[in-house]
Amino acid sequence: MAFVLGDHGPFADSKPGFRARTEQQQLATAIDTCIAESNILIGEAGTGVGKTFAYLVPALTCGKRVIISTGTRHLQDQLFHTDLPVVRRTLGRHPRVALLKGRANYVCKRRVERAMRNPALREPALSAQLAQIRNWSDQTSTGDISEVLDVPESSPVWGHVTSNDDFCSDHSPEDLGGCFVNKARKRAMDATIVVVNHHLFCADLALKEGSFGEILPDADVVVIDEAHQLPDTAAVFFGRRLSSRQLFDLARDSQAEFLTEAPDVTEIRDRSAALEKATRDFRLSLGIDQRRDAWAVVESKSAVSSALTHLQETLELLFEPLDIASVRGKGLESCRRRCLAHMEVLESYTDQRDEDYIHWFETYRTGFSLNLTPQNVAKPFSNALSQLKCSWVFTSATLAVNGSFEHFQNQLGIEDASEIQVDSPFDYKKNALLYLPANMPQPQQPGYDAAVLRVAAEVVDASEGRCFILFTSHRALELAAAEMRRSCRFPVLVQGQMPKRELVDAFQSMGNAVLLGTSSFWEGVDVRGSALSSVIIDKLPFASPGDPVLQARINGLKKNGINAFAEYQLPKAVLTLKQGVGRLIRDVNDRGVMVICDPRLQTKDYGSTFLNSLPGMRAVQKPHSVVQFFRQGDTAS
Repeated sequence: MAFVLGDHGPFADSKPGFRARTEQQQLATAIDTCIAESNILIGEAGTGVGKTFAYLVPALTCGKRVIISTGTRHLQDQLFHTDLPVVRRTLGRHPRVALLKGRANYVCKRRVERAMRNPALREPALSAQLAQIRNWSDQTSTGDISEVLDVPESSPVWGHVTSNDDFCSDHSPEDLGGCFVNKARKRAMDATIVVVNHHLFCADLALKEGSFGEILPDADVVVIDEAHQLPDTAAVFFGRRLSSRQLFDLARDSQAEFLTEAPDVTEIRDRSAALEKATRDFRLSLGIDQRRDAWAVVESKSAVSSALTHLQETLELLFEPLDIASVRGKGLESCRRRCLAHMEVLESYTDQRDEDYIHWFETYRTGFSLNLTPQNVAKPFSNALSQLKCSWVFTSATLAVNGSFEHFQNQLGIEDASEIQVDSPFDYKKNALLYLPANMPQPQQPGYDAAVLRVAAEVVDASEGRCFILFTSHRALELAAAEMRRSCRFPVLVQGQMPKRELVDAFQSMGNAVLLGTSSFWEGVDVRGSALSSVIIDKLPFASPGDPVLQARINGLKKNGINAFAEYQLPKAVLTLKQGVGRLIRDVNDRGVMVICDPRLQTKDYGSTFLNSLPGMRAVQKPHSVVQFFRQGDTAS
């Protein structure tokens, strides 16, 4: 590995701008050893190490079947279409590779034709988008909707034309030949290297854990990139959820099947309509506010319990005629199966005796979701680790807290893993400054938001724009956006005014902009060069104590005699802060100032845990040091 990724290896000879990095070679060697010995490896690689090539090289040279899972579809596409071809070409190794995503990422031709007849899509803009999708669907070889650049990801048309379990799970053999999901899965089954994302990977684990089958092929090696995201993603797939959207879809699909397949079974029509009404009534019983709360807060309210009981009874009544008529067609059988699944979720949801799951709900303007989330995913995930006899590699830039992987291991139930932590090769001492403003009020005190804005104004002025300001709440973002749009002399971009990727592209092309964002901008944003020269963080990113999942986990840890703050809340906040700090220096020549406004870094005992987990930047407290840093083109003294 050291030679392949070294000064005289194939990458140095063929890849322009390649720099040999000792840290990359160390990580690649550890991964190669893990694969050879069928072990588990946890590896943190600081920004700039080149962890992607560090795992791709041993993955392609080991001669084994490998599944690589990334955090997002965007990273998945980049890995498959950009990084993998470079490594294959450079090494002269050409194993069969495949890209596999979840159903909703593939167009379904049958649903496209159905959408063409849908009166709800006849509005001119939607009709034009649908026509584009139909034309593309006749030409594409993959059916991957990321190929369609002219139709926004947020377009409501996609919900009518992509594959889904409800419509597509009962394809006949003749339909499967033209099904893009089936084709993609077949390519994956035949491939040596399969690139997936965490959502699909966890969906597969949940199916295997429940003995319901599988989506992914067996593998000799599993590489989890952006592994810090895995515990939260796994919690979704090892839990259960029922939404108003699912209930409305069931009612409307049942009515459609009644018209075409069972017009004599009028109970389907009548009880589908009753289900729509019961769903609306239950939403109304939860109040008009949009909220996210524990089910225990509302379950004793008579209006809520009555509406939920009625919803359950309505589902049961609809199931009866669907069960009888299901032999008449695949559509009716699909509705019957979905109705039964929804009944089972509701039954589990109302059973408060199962303390392994957190019961919580969320309401939107016109809808709701009922959620069952595991207290932790350590048990089901460790079961998966023991059942899948293969090598496991977990890697990310943010896995360690104060030099320890204990928090990550505890979340996933990982034992007996090898560990490696390689620092960033970037010279943070020279090229970065950590500004911790003096005399800041405590975050809970009046005037804190105004103090943050004063600091931001000074830094933005010193850096000539070129700044990210990252917030821990939408409320603080909105306050800052209103003020900065009024007073800032540089272009101000705010999360939500356009899609994330377009916003980042606009920021980079302007060269002197200020971008304000919340959680989604703390990671996965890569702006290299002088367009980004300062990052400001308003508060330490502790999760909201009002979140029902967090509160339930805190209570569960306390019940077991565990310090929830030290063992759960603090480590999660540290890892989130590391992600935010990682936005600043993205290349060897980048320079910039990292600003953390929260005084708790210096006034609380736990502040050292945060600081010890960050790259080694020189810390200053005076604004003139920031001004000097930008003026001198070197670290301020």
